[in-house]
Amino acid sequence: MRLGAFEIREPVPQLKEPHALAVLRPWIDVGNVGSLTLSGLESHFKATELARLAKPGNFFDFTRYRPTLYLENDRREVWIPNTTITYSRGEGESDFLFLRLLEPHMLAEIYIDSVLKVLKRMGVKRYLLLGSMYDMVPYTRPLLITGTVSNLKLQNALETVRVVGSDYVGPTTIAFLISQKAPLMDIETASLVIHLPQYLTLENDYRGKKGLLEVLSALYGIPIAREDIDQAKEQEESVRRMAEHIMQQEPRYKPILEHLESTYDARVGKQKGETPLSPELEQLLQDLSKRFGQQ
Repeated sequence: MRLGAFEIREPVPQLKEPHALAVLRPWIDVGNVGSLTLSGLESHFKATELARLAKPGNFFDFTRYRPTLYLENDRREVWIPNTTITYSRGEGESDFLFLRLLEPHMLAEIYIDSVLKVLKRMGVKRYLLLGSMYDMVPYTRPLLITGTVSNLKLQNALETVRVVGSDYVGPTTIAFLISQKAPLMDIETASLVIHLPQYLTLENDYRGKKGLLEVLSALYGIPIAREDIDQAKEQEESVRRMAEHIMQQEPRYKPILEHLESTYDARVGKQKGETPLSPELEQLLQDLSKRFGQQ
């Protein structure tokens, strides 16, 4: 069955007031936090594929999203990058859709409209974008999570789990149109973006994954696996040991940490007056990033 640009598997399931949880690559998935989180949810709920783009080459440049060769039964097969949607039965009042979105390079409006058609056809009640970004945040504080919402009720729910309202303005992704248009279809929308220290880049940031899972657990009662807790704890301890070692060797980095801590506390406390780093501290921050990368 075709729905917009998507091929839908039949029979189409009847879902109970589903909520759509989405990740978007490569725009806002540093440290693979969103992807790790969605993979864990799909595994927990035993998700089944619902849809994928019938012709992904209409939207993606395959010199930028590279196809991959893999072996299956001693035969080489080609994996083609695509946007996929899976579904599962929830354990509470709502079922789930899980969307793995890729940013389109071409025909973006058709791509966006096709995603919205699937959301409408499946009766989605909430569209929630999960992501991560690098930011000037200190390793000595809990990871900051910011969010945007389309209604006051959801805003209050997120504030109870210490999600800070986002005031970001600047370059964005065309996929933001999904969040902008969905409320016109009576679909509430929200985003959860976890902020990771920009001087500490990890291929897989399990601390970020745990942070998002804690919010989702509060919203939906989803249990957090022991493995996720242990991986995050081990990574957190490793980061702290590394950072403290560098700080002991290089006391000149201490003013950076103090500045990042005061800025973080102001953001979480909803205070005003954030000041930018001086050129000297900016240079020290770049040096610190290189030091972390060499550990």
